[in-house]
Amino acid sequence: MTGRTGAVSAVTGFEGDVPPSGGDAAPPVEPVADPHGDPFLRTRFAVPARPLTFLRRKRLTRHLDQALRMPLTMVNGAAGAGKTLLVADWAEHREGLPVAWLTTDAAGDGPGMFWAYLLEALRTAGVALPPDVGFPADAHRVGPALPARLAAALAARERPVVLVLDEFDRVTAPEVAQQLEFVLRHAGAGLRLVLVTRTEPLLPLHRYRAAGELTEIRGAELAFTLPEAAELIGLHGLRLPVHAVRALVARTSGWAAGLRLCALAAGQSRDPEAYVEEFEAERSTIADFLLAEVLRRQDPETQDLLLRVSLLDRFCPGLANALTGRNDAGAILDRLDRDNAFVEPLEHGLYRLHPLFAEILRAHLRMRQPEAEPELHRRAAAWLRRSGALAEALGHGAAADDWEFTAGALVDDLAIGQFFTGPRSKAVAELFSGMGREVAGTAPELVRAARELARRELGAGTTHLHRARQGLAEYAGTRDDAAGPAAARLSCALLEALAARLAGSPDRAESAARAAEGMLELVPADLLDRHPEFTALLLDHVGSARLWAGRFDQARAALSTVTGFAAQAATALPHEDSLGRLALIDYLDGWLDGAERKARAALVETERFGLSRPSGSGVERLVLAAVAVDRDELAQARALLDAAAESHPALRDPVLEAGRALTAARLHLAQGDPQAALKAVEPAVPADAVSPWAQGQTALVAAAAHLAEGRTQAAAGLLRQVPEEQVACAVGAARLQLAVGRPAAAVHLLDRVRPEGHSGPAVTVRAALVRAGAAHAAGDAVAARRLVARAVREARRERLRRPFREAGPWIRPYLGAASRHGPETGWLVPGGGHHDGGPPGREPGPAPPVVEELSGRERDVLRRLALMMSTEEIAADLYVSVNTVKTHLKSVYRKLAVNRRSEAVRRARELGLL
Repeated sequence: MTGRTGAVSAVTGFEGDVPPSGGDAAPPVEPVADPHGDPFLRTRFAVPARPLTFLRRKRLTRHLDQALRMPLTMVNGAAGAGKTLLVADWAEHREGLPVAWLTTDAAGDGPGMFWAYLLEALRTAGVALPPDVGFPADAHRVGPALPARLAAALAARERPVVLVLDEFDRVTAPEVAQQLEFVLRHAGAGLRLVLVTRTEPLLPLHRYRAAGELTEIRGAELAFTLPEAAELIGLHGLRLPVHAVRALVARTSGWAAGLRLCALAAGQSRDPEAYVEEFEAERSTIADFLLAEVLRRQDPETQDLLLRVSLLDRFCPGLANALTGRNDAGAILDRLDRDNAFVEPLEHGLYRLHPLFAEILRAHLRMRQPEAEPELHRRAAAWLRRSGALAEALGHGAAADDWEFTAGALVDDLAIGQFFTGPRSKAVAELFSGMGREVAGTAPELVRAARELARRELGAGTTHLHRARQGLAEYAGTRDDAAGPAAARLSCALLEALAARLAGSPDRAESAARAAEGMLELVPADLLDRHPEFTALLLDHVGSARLWAGRFDQARAALSTVTGFAAQAATALPHEDSLGRLALIDYLDGWLDGAERKARAALVETERFGLSRPSGSGVERLVLAAVAVDRDELAQARALLDAAAESHPALRDPVLEAGRALTAARLHLAQGDPQAALKAVEPAVPADAVSPWAQGQTALVAAAAHLAEGRTQAAAGLLRQVPEEQVACAVGAARLQLAVGRPAAAVHLLDRVRPEGHSGPAVTVRAALVRAGAAHAAGDAVAARRLVARAVREARRERLRRPFREAGPWIRPYLGAASRHGPETGWLVPGGGHHDGGPPGREPGPAPPVVEELSGRERDVLRRLALMMSTEEIAADLYVSVNTVKTHLKSVYRKLAVNRRSEAVRRARELGLL
């Protein structure tokens, strides 16, 4: 025997893996060298030491404790995930069981070398093995006898041996894995095997999973949680605020090495908090670690792929191939995922890089190939656009500074409406803020127009829209098809409708709608399906323009179509705005209850999709404020009016501005301040076309203010500006005719417009009171009493109080008579008391005391009950279930000693609880 094999034979006493035979043979000498004859490297048997800043994580050690009950445990994670230190700490605290530790080595570790080291690891741990187990003499081969004898020896033990194989991903020989699995299977309860690995081992793990005999700890579980990260940073002597730790955990995805390295570097900084929040990963020790431990371990093709896809937030093999120009991305990504090489699988065949790894690779790419980045972004943008991933395509187009492509992609996809509505509206606006003036073309001009109109910059928006129209006309002039690019023309029509709405030009809005209708058949149906916000915005703009023109029926048709769309984030803003404007139409027609219901529904429309404010036009709050004025709830009206100031710039059209001015003026009148009312309606609402209802209502408010200050002639002069075709305006004019001493003219006007039958109580009650006033002036007290009683009955249902306060002193005796002989009138004063100068109601008797005090939540429910909100609306407003609201209502009824909602509200007002 010569060479290395002879040397091993001389030391160990036998050759190969067969033990000596014969009863007289001397016992073998304990091996002190591996099959090559080199001494064993004792560091491979040592349990790694933990640093002073090591953090023991009990949730993981408890999970590892299952290794004592399971044959196989696998701790599988990326480099620096904390696998080895976790298992080392756990191993050193396992009292009563021997723990053998072996750090595997790829260099020269054939089967013989592997088994030699494994046997030595067992002996080092104090595990006595029978002499017949043998010892491998050939570094590259082990026969079946050694694994069989080892398994038998372990199976015969009373207590199991815990064997930890660290860095098991270095073991790549299939025969080693097969032999190890053989030993594990036949050792039974005598062996507990723990594998620490970066990759999926070659063992048949599926069998152990199916049998419930495998404990697994993977990368997601190894990641540090926020409390663990805070504690780890504290061990490094740092005290950081929670938000800084949270940002660090998010940036590192809880990666142990990243947290430790960052904490070490921050400890050497003058401002640790600033370092943690702003550190440049590509210039840190983290970069050195990842480049050495991950990137440089890969072959050139894999390195190239990783560098290129680092520009992507997420990617699939097809997109990766588009960036590399090859077709091997699928296999490479699958392998990188299995190897825990900081490539993380997502759903639907997508992948992403670990955030820090991607950040470092991007910096590395810019250093190695500074000219490659724009081209890679262009390739990604083109591939994503073909695949229908518009948002990602826009981002990469902008990153490539290719604005013609980016604007064209937005317009061609019919996504111009994303400037105004949906969860990406802010992101789209910010994306195109980088587009310079030098970029020319129809699509860029449409994008500029949308950007300006979204900020209510009507002049600049109209200028860009004009340039876009010129570009479309030139395009059509060079082709046979006059339609030209349909998506661009549709986008132009949508922006034309918005500009017309903002300018108060109904005819231009109708013209834009007709142009859009002619183009709709020229675009693919799936394009419109992908962008429901386009049609919703168009109809909302047209409906609002019709509302300004006083064409209520046509406006209601367009706006109702929008509210009929399926609720989703993309259409939330036009849905909310349309509901608010339908509420305004109901209010102008006199239907307060319907207006309130629609306005409250509008309030929650965008909020339920988590869209940031200002998300709507605010018209719904104006409607609620106007309703509150008519109900003489003036404090609530002021609060709602103040809240209505917050609105989306692109929806601040003349309808909104007129509504705000009129509601504010009516509130000033109700508060006894006619000068403030005149000032509120003084500035004319700028618009291309006159709105009949806005003009009429403005004249009525101004006339009432003049009348309140005794300027009868000025009030009468304003009546000529009131259009009689607007029924509500005509009734208001009749009331003023009566107030200036023209009862016959007032009744004649009412006879012409006949509001009864098609107008709501807010109109018909006022009409009845005008007729009652005229009857009183004519000395017909019977007719006056009958008309006042009818007005009280109609007004009570909608809690309409203001018309009675506006009627004048003549109505007081009739209200007293109505109270004695008809419906009770105490409700006419909010809270059950009297306002100075207001109509007298029946004096309420002393209310019995509340036996048990209402809780805070019960008071919340009661306040909403007083607003006539339904049980479902109260639940939505308080973010509780309907059943919870019902429980609170029962308790309120019991404590107030009432049985119905109306009684509860009245009793609460009597007691001063509201």
